[in-house]
Amino acid sequence: MEVRKIGVVGAGQMGSGIAQVAAQAGYEVVLVDVAEGPLAKGMERIRSSLARLLEKGRLSQEEHDQTLGRIQRSLLLEDLKEADLVVEAILEDEGAKRELFTRLGALTRPEAILASNTSSIPITALARASGRPERFIGMHFFNPVPVMRLVEVIRGQLTSDETRDAVVEVARRMGKEPVEVQDYPGFVSNRLLMPMINEAVQALMEGVATKEAIDQVMRLGMNHPMGPLELADFIGLDTCLAIMEVLHRGLGEDKYRPSPLLRRMVQAGLLGRKTGRGFYVYDEKGNKVG
Repeated sequence: MEVRKIGVVGAGQMGSGIAQVAAQAGYEVVLVDVAEGPLAKGMERIRSSLARLLEKGRLSQEEHDQTLGRIQRSLLLEDLKEADLVVEAILEDEGAKRELFTRLGALTRPEAILASNTSSIPITALARASGRPERFIGMHFFNPVPVMRLVEVIRGQLTSDETRDAVVEVARRMGKEPVEVQDYPGFVSNRLLMPMINEAVQALMEGVATKEAIDQVMRLGMNHPMGPLELADFIGLDTCLAIMEVLHRGLGEDKYRPSPLLRRMVQAGLLGRKTGRGFYVYDEKGNKVG
């Protein structure tokens, strides 16, 4: 199956990034969100990203204009009826995703592929809700999408070879490196990453070291570009908690139990960069100031 038109549901950080790289790759894109505010913010994020590429000489003016011209914005899921591939990038909530895929399964063409950008929720469960498990797959991009090359490709129990091959081709055309992994909680990336972040939070709670010291140890000792607590702020503490809960519930081991401090910070609304405060404090542009 040849993919020409891609729908993206969710205009947040991930969804807008996916829409951008799809449009840069030459695909016609429909970017959908439930409200004008998030949709406008997502488009502004795309424009800013493309402007930086233009300024750095990595994109010509013609490529810049053509990319923006390929993106249609919409508040209606019905505008995805003609899409060949629809990528979901909404909040990390299984109930919300199931409901969305039930609707998408009913309104998109039978041959269209449905994909989830979930970072941890079982693909097989979401595929069942779609009513087309053979044409359902996980397509887990990484933040920031225009920069990060990896895409985890996750087959559900009934995902067809044809679906996998089509999505791998799309990812490569976007300039990404698709890596196929199996449908287990957290897949590979978050099964390894999130317990590390959770342990860093636990170490902070127990007073093993300050947040600065914990991050510095991982940056300098392990050559990580960002310490685990700063990375948690970048990802969003609510997302980290949601993934840890999926791991704990799905694998049933205490080593995946979310740190009480992580849970408490989410309850307090201290979610990281997107709220201006998490383990660190951020200005309105997302720069760390304390």
